Amino acid sequence: MIDAPDSVQLSSKRYDRARVEDFLYYEAQLLDAWKLEEWRDLFTADGRYVVPATDNPAGDVDMDLNLIDDDLVGLHGRVQRLMSTYAHIENPRSTTARVVSNVRLWDDDSGDLGVRCTVVVYRSRLPGTTSYVADVRYLLRPEDGSFRIAAKHAILGHHTLRDVGGVLSIIL
Repeated sequence: MIDAPDSVQLSSKRYDRARVEDFLYYEAQLLDAWKLEEWRDLFTADGRYVVPATDNPAGDVDMDLNLIDDDLVGLHGRVQRLMSTYAHIENPRSTTARVVSNVRLWDDDSGDLGVRCTVVVYRSRLPGTTSYVADVRYLLRPEDGSFRIAAKHAILGHHTLRDVGGVLSIIL
């Protein structure tokens, strides 16, 4: 798990919040437009995307069950499946709209930029719309005037996936 300091004084001495927010909004825009290959390419070669199980959100991501635990190879496979007709739950594709808020920054000991935010994803398909809420933590690596995602850890704000129809086919 990416540990965010529990401090009111969270901030980065190196980066402007608006620049980081623009990157997060860009990521949300790619996901909502189903430009999943472009989204996958935001990750570093050693990048990791984790969504822990709802019954153990603070568990050890290396030892406990996770709903999603993808390195770059796993991300390639996930994107390939979601873009194909084999992902029956997403054929036709859901319409999604993401809201990113409560962005906090800190300079991580690794040299990357730590980011914590809240994300709400509205997912629409027949017969209706469901909402996913997540506390998302990133390690962003500066590169070529922007960032790449070295780690993304999305902790669902649900006690069970039954709250959202038992489905987690979208990317948070």
